[in-house]
Amino acid sequence: MRFLLPSLAAVLVTGASAASAQTTASRGPIPITGNVPALCTGGTNTSGSGSFDLGVLTDPNTGLLRNDLAAPPKVLAGAFCSARSNITVAATPLLSQNNINASGGFSRTVNFTATAAGWTTTPATFTTGAAANPGATQLRPVPFTGDITVSIGAFSTGGGNALRLVADPAYLGSVTVTLAVAS
Repeated sequence: MRFLLPSLAAVLVTGASAASAQTTASRGPIPITGNVPALCTGGTNTSGSGSFDLGVLTDPNTGLLRNDLAAPPKVLAGAFCSARSNITVAATPLLSQNNINASGGFSRTVNFTATAAGWTTTPATFTTGAAANPGATQLRPVPFTGDITVSIGAFSTGGGNALRLVADPAYLGSVTVTLAVAS
């Protein structure tokens, strides 16, 4: 038995030194990749009603367009673009929906200016009835998040302010604000 114990000890010592003689191998670094697409969202209207309600458009004494028309602005909260972006505002005039024939001295159109402010230093503006609207699109050169305030004003009668508006319970127009990734 004495001979067995020393030889078993010799085997254990030999096995331990063989294990420590192995080299370690590593691989890497292993790359990790991902991406973030360019994304824009126009936010959420936090200003109650989704429409600009102007009420009665004409002065009851003269039949002419009221010169005190106003509507509270709409706030689009939480708008963002993850890349440089353009904000564009477009609008259609208020048009009589039921009375499409306006005879001499009358109009069926109310023009106005729509403004989208807060996204760029210079607000985007669009005037219905104008020959051109060069300020309708504005560039934001960096990613941004914030609120956009949309307002309407500077109302005028299509064809001239000396014209009266035809009677109609439904004058409808619209304002559209678009955020898009700029190329």
